[in-house]
Amino acid sequence: MFWALFLLPAWAVAGSACLRLCLAAVRAAATAPDAAGDDRALTLYEAAFLSGGPRRVADLTLVSMARQRRLLLAHTGWATVVDPRGRDEMERSVIGAIGPGGQCRIAPVRAAAAGTEAVRGLADRLVGAGLAVRDGAGSIAAGVRRVRLAALTVCALAALALALPVPSDLPDRLVALWFALPLALTLGCLLIARMEVHPYSRWASPAGQRLLTALTRRPGAPADDPARLTAVALLGVHAVGEPDLRAAFAHRERYLEEPAAPGH
Repeated sequence: MFWALFLLPAWAVAGSACLRLCLAAVRAAATAPDAAGDDRALTLYEAAFLSGGPRRVADLTLVSMARQRRLLLAHTGWATVVDPRGRDEMERSVIGAIGPGGQCRIAPVRAAAAGTEAVRGLADRLVGAGLAVRDGAGSIAAGVRRVRLAALTVCALAALALALPVPSDLPDRLVALWFALPLALTLGCLLIARMEVHPYSRWASPAGQRLLTALTRRPGAPADDPARLTAVALLGVHAVGEPDLRAAFAHRERYLEEPAAPGH
């Protein structure tokens, strides 16, 4: 019965992960607004948060200011303030993250802007409206990742139990059958989630996902999209068409630890 010492944690991991996924689905259903809420129009900042979280909001703000020539994003990965007057709280957060010198690497600016009170307030409003899951921690997507990890853990524990050179009172095929039960639980849970709540989103609730889908199908741009930023809000900086801007964001991680001499 030595193999049972591996079976117990396999059941614990599988059961805990599946339970947390079920609770996440129940919370998402309980906090979703009624169908009338599906007519609500998302702003670009809201769409960016629901699509990619706080850092997507920061990216959207950087690209928006750069396209309006109020912020210079160099291909070397530096951000330089051209117009220090932010037109909304998100822009003021980015300018504040750049600092009094008016120049900073894009990577730390993005990280700092994503954690500002303006972005937290946006998140709170979306959570309160039932369109977002706070911090992505209790989302269905996070629950699905836990269940997938639990399935891999069950397989690893089964392999260890079968590989140990310890005499067993059961043949290997029966030991494997015992481990197949928690594995079947995790796989069944993943299958149900795939059928019922796919696609998964780390940030948007099911109601938020419906609004994002409606935004992608809507002809024309939203009223607050003067620079054709909807694609950036929904897809991130990979949707940026300008070569210089793409190069600037490509360098943001590479130059994060370099000294503060701009060189552009």
